[in-house]
Amino acid sequence: MGSQHLVLCFLLACFPSILAQEIAGANLGVNGGHVLAETDEKYVCATIDWWPHNKCNYDQCPWGYSSIMNLNLSHPLLAKAVQVTWFLIADDLIAFTHLRVRLGGSLEDQVVYDVPSLKLPCHPFWKQHDGLFGFSRGCLHIGRWDALNDFFSKTGAVITFGINALYGRKKSKNGVWVGPWDSSNAYDFMKYTVSKGYHIDSWEFGNELSGSGVGASVEATRYGKDLIKLNGIINDLYKKSPSKPLLLAPGGFFSEKWFAELLKVTGPGVLNGLTHHIYNLGAGNDPNLKKKIMDPYYLSKISETFSALNKTIHEHGPWAHAWVGEAGGAYNSGGHLVSDAFIDSFCALLWNRLMGKKVLSVDKATSPYLRSYAHCTKGRAGITLLLINLSKKTSFIVKLQNTMNKDLHISDDITFQEGSFTRGLKRTVSWVGSKASSNGQLHREEYHLSPKEGRLQSQTMVLNGKPLQLSEHGDIPRLEPALVHVYSPLYISPSSISFIVFPNFDAPACK
Repeated sequence: MGSQHLVLCFLLACFPSILAQEIAGANLGVNGGHVLAETDEKYVCATIDWWPHNKCNYDQCPWGYSSIMNLNLSHPLLAKAVQVTWFLIADDLIAFTHLRVRLGGSLEDQVVYDVPSLKLPCHPFWKQHDGLFGFSRGCLHIGRWDALNDFFSKTGAVITFGINALYGRKKSKNGVWVGPWDSSNAYDFMKYTVSKGYHIDSWEFGNELSGSGVGASVEATRYGKDLIKLNGIINDLYKKSPSKPLLLAPGGFFSEKWFAELLKVTGPGVLNGLTHHIYNLGAGNDPNLKKKIMDPYYLSKISETFSALNKTIHEHGPWAHAWVGEAGGAYNSGGHLVSDAFIDSFCALLWNRLMGKKVLSVDKATSPYLRSYAHCTKGRAGITLLLINLSKKTSFIVKLQNTMNKDLHISDDITFQEGSFTRGLKRTVSWVGSKASSNGQLHREEYHLSPKEGRLQSQTMVLNGKPLQLSEHGDIPRLEPALVHVYSPLYISPSSISFIVFPNFDAPACK
C-alpha cells in the first residue's frame, strides 16, 4: 500500500494539472527506416501583401502599414524576425535556414512597375468603386524596389515575387479576362532586377486567377501560353547567370480541370512549381471560426484537395512540384482574436529550427484530436515529433515505438485502478531503439507551447511554462527546451502544440 502511495505522489508531482482533466493513452509508431516524402528546405514561407492601410473588412482595418509599399524596413524587429539566426543545442550552434518571403497577393495583378518604359503615372493604390477588389491600379516605385532588395540582402531572405498576369488583358462581361498578356512592363522590371544583381529565387505568375478566380479569372489555355512566354523571358534574361529562378503558377484555388489543362499546354521544362491557396476556414467573420479550427474532422477535409492536386500533377505534369503558395486559414484579412491569437498559431520558428525535410510515417492508435507528424531532425541525428492537441479537456500520455524494429525496448505499463482522481492514468515510455544506452544521451528535448492562462484567444504564447516576450531591445526570446529523461512519460496538455526531439531515435533513413 505504501509503495503505491509513493508512485502516485511521484506522478502527481510530475503532472499537477492532471486531476482536472481527462487522461488518454496514445500509441504512436514511427518508421525510422523509410522516408515517406520530402519537403522543401525552405518549407515555411511568409507573404508580404500589397494591401494598403485602408483595406477593411467587418469594420476592422488590420493591415496598417505592413504592405510591400509602406512597410517600415528600418524597424529593428522586422529584420530580427526575418534574418538568419542561430541557436544553441548541446553546445553546438545550429543555423536557422533563410526564411522564404513571398511578395504578392490580391492586388498583385493591378501592380505596374516604375521602369523608364512605363507610359502610365506611378501612383499608389487608392479606393476605386469599379476597380478590382475596390482599388485602383498601383505602382511600385523603383526606389522602393531598391530598398526592399537591400533589406532582403541584409537579412538573407529568399524571395518569391508575384508578377502581374492581367497586364494588357481586357475584362469580358462574364468576369473572364481575355487577350494575351502584355509582357513589356514585366520584362523591363525583371531586366532591371537582373542588372542590379538582385537575387530572386522564384517568379510567380498571377494571383488567384485559376478556375472561376477570385475577382478575376483567365482561362487555362491562354494562361499556359503566357507562361511559356514568361519562361522564355526568364531564360533570356538569366542566360549569363550562374543560376536561374524557378517559375511558379498559378497561385490560386485548385480546379482539377483548369490545373490539368495548364499542365498540358505548358508541357515539361516550363513550370517548376504548381502553387495553390488554402483558406479552408472560410470568411473571417464566420461565427463558427473557432469551432472549425479546433475540429480535426473539419481540418482533415483539406487533405482531399492536396491529394487531388498531387494526382493531377502525377497524371499531367510529373515534372512540377506541389506548393502551397498561400494559406491564411480565414480569408478577408482573417478573424480578430482568432487569426491573430494562439488558436491559429503554428510556431514557424521552431519548425524551421527542428523539422528537417525528410518526412517519416506515423502510425497511430489514438484520438483524432491528437495530430502527429514526424520528421528527421534538422542538422543532426534523430527525429522530431510535432504533436498538436486540439482537445480542450483531454491530456495524452504518449508511447512511441519504432516500427522499423521488432525488438523494442519499452518498459511495462503500470495502470492504476480507476478512481475519481486517477481514472485512466498510465505510466508509459516514449523511447525505443538500441542507441540510447550506447552513447549516454538519455534525454529528449521538449518544447511545449500553450496559450497564456489557458485562453485559446490569448495573444501571448507560453513555452514550457514561461511566457514568450520580446526583450527590452526587441530581441526574439530564446526558445529553450526542457531536457527530460527518455524513460519518463511524455505528457501532452490540452490545447497545446509540442515539438519533441529524440536525438537517439534509431532512424537510418535520416542519414
